Amino acid sequence: MATIRPATVEDAWPIAEVNVRSWQSAYRGLLPELYLRDLSVESRAARWQRVLADPANQGDILVLVEDDSVVGFTAVDRIRGELRAIYLAPERWGTGLGRRLHDTAVAALRESGHREVTLWVLDTNERAQRFYAAAGWVPDGATKSDTMPGEDVLLSETRYRIALVSG
Repeated sequence: MATIRPATVEDAWPIAEVNVRSWQSAYRGLLPELYLRDLSVESRAARWQRVLADPANQGDILVLVEDDSVVGFTAVDRIRGELRAIYLAPERWGTGLGRRLHDTAVAALRESGHREVTLWVLDTNERAQRFYAAAGWVPDGATKSDTMPGEDVLLSETRYRIALVSG
């Protein structure tokens, strides 16, 4: 049975593994092949270790654990009211676990007092766009182009928004 719990510093490596593997699968054909091939679990783990060690992020990163292994994670920004990430091991896609992560993240944002929240989706990521649309998210017209920190890969994204209260 899968459970969701707050991430700890000890989860940095398995989060990085899920992060890299899901990027390599989800963004195949959407981002440069060389960039995806060269993604490093080690460098991502170091980044996640810093994030998880920062008390300001306490409770903002949740992991989905199945059979004692981290198979997914979500990250929110409770201050800005933003769903920052949902990643699941590719072999778990389509099992409903991504929806559980999503619903838990949205509930955390709701509990933080937000009436509506946002997220950014890569313009070319149709799978993610369908996932969020099925959960009630809609594009709000905002777009941005950015590069990955320390990388030369341009990302064009669209912002999605969802109301957390009716009326």
